[in-house]
Amino acid sequence: MSGTLVLVRHGQSEWNLKNLFTGWKDPDLTPLGIEEAETGGKALAATGLKYDIAFTSDLTRAQKTLKIILDAVGQPELETIRNQALNERDYGDLSGLNKDDARAKWGEEQVHIWRRSYDVPPPGGESLRDTGARVWPYYLTEILPRVLKGQTVLVAAHGNSLRALVMVLDRLTKEEILKLNLATGVPMVYTLNPDSTVASKEVLGDMSGAH
Repeated sequence: MSGTLVLVRHGQSEWNLKNLFTGWKDPDLTPLGIEEAETGGKALAATGLKYDIAFTSDLTRAQKTLKIILDAVGQPELETIRNQALNERDYGDLSGLNKDDARAKWGEEQVHIWRRSYDVPPPGGESLRDTGARVWPYYLTEILPRVLKGQTVLVAAHGNSLRALVMVLDRLTKEEILKLNLATGVPMVYTLNPDSTVASKEVLGDMSGAH
């Protein structure tokens, strides 16, 4: 019995627009972000999939994206579980800073390492590996068992929490995951085999919009 796992990154947030490190801070969606979520919702509605449960983070931008998508697929009352295990990577001392200001303060190369290395965290924050260390156990205990029962599960979360998941699902190396950006509001539909490996993957939209 194979189930379906749908992953979608939240639409553009106010801080994405302002080029700020966001992390666990909680800005809302921009009008474009709402539009991106609506577009993703329409793409999912066109597949005809019906969901058994949804998961999202503790942060407004992911929760709002999920609500817009659930409205679009005609399941506004779907049971939804919120958990901070799915939160965006914590950028620590970088949170709330403009990316250009951070480069001016710490240097382009150092900021690039913090943003793009696998296991070097920014001061007071998390690396991608640290983010995975909370995402992966949550996925294994709460999300995957439902998919393996044949359920269709929707997860609306963040660029880095989802990259940690995609790394495992797509069997990417530490080097490969660093090159991967996930576009805002673009759903990825996975069908899993009974042994939890990926049977198929479809991206419903244009991943080139990533930032």
